[in-house]
Amino acid sequence: MHMVATPNRRMQQVLKASMGLTFAYVLATFVFGLRAHSLALISEAGHNLSDLLAIILSYVAVYFQARPANEKKTFGYQRAGVLAAFVNAGTLVVLSIWIALTAIERLHTPVEVQPRLMMGVAAAGVVMNGTIAALLWRFSKDVNIRSVFLHMLGDTLSTAAVIGGGAAILFTGMSWVDPVLSLVIAAMILWSSVGILRETLNILLEGTPRNMQLGAVREAMEGVPGVLDVHDLHVWSLGAQSHALASHVRIDEMPASECSGILTELNGRLHDLFHITHTTIQFETSGCETIHGCSSPPEAEAVGAHGHHHGHSH
Repeated sequence: MHMVATPNRRMQQVLKASMGLTFAYVLATFVFGLRAHSLALISEAGHNLSDLLAIILSYVAVYFQARPANEKKTFGYQRAGVLAAFVNAGTLVVLSIWIALTAIERLHTPVEVQPRLMMGVAAAGVVMNGTIAALLWRFSKDVNIRSVFLHMLGDTLSTAAVIGGGAAILFTGMSWVDPVLSLVIAAMILWSSVGILRETLNILLEGTPRNMQLGAVREAMEGVPGVLDVHDLHVWSLGAQSHALASHVRIDEMPASECSGILTELNGRLHDLFHITHTTIQFETSGCETIHGCSSPPEAEAVGAHGHHHGHSH
């Protein structure tokens, strides 16, 4: 029987194909960059080498993300992809600085380049990088894959710029165009990587998920009938698309059997409005005392532990 590939499996297949194509292009751009004396092409080789490492790292992360939770990793390996994206973005920052410094040096010491060879190799790069970027786009909601997608999209644009630079050098003889293009490429790499660094660092530091307002979450929870107050509220990301919440909720005094309806409504709102898939909610029926050790960002609120009821949603 033919098995339908899962999204995770399809993602792995796309990453494998991307690895093969990128490795071939790294060799081509480096060899022909040396022959053409083109810093822009050699910069592309370095950029694509970082892409290759990024793809390998992302492939490993996708493999680990698919592994189930266990007693030592109770949330599984959901942050493997986030960590891979953080490392990828960090390497891109370093690479962009290296390219910029080399380009500045080349501006002071010009080197004659071979524009026709530049243009030919860059044209092949536009096709290859564009194809890989298109394949990765469908999975780009995952921050791990999005970091690789931005690598490849940046490569597509920068190799297209190399073609334009080669044409400019061919018709005008201005060799300074090559290092200036390298500076543009470096700026593009830096710009694309900083956003990924900020997002992944926020996840690793368990910050509130991007585009989510804690006040809006509290307001939605307090809108459930029977809920008097929401405090000690924490929301964080387990992975790029998986969010968790822990909170104390003060409710009217009622039999424990009636609490399940409130809990169901809370979890439903959190899932539908904020895509929060894991919750730990503690019910209380009276005011809270600070002595019980709760912390309530961003507002300081009293905390207590009377009439506790825990609700978990996965």
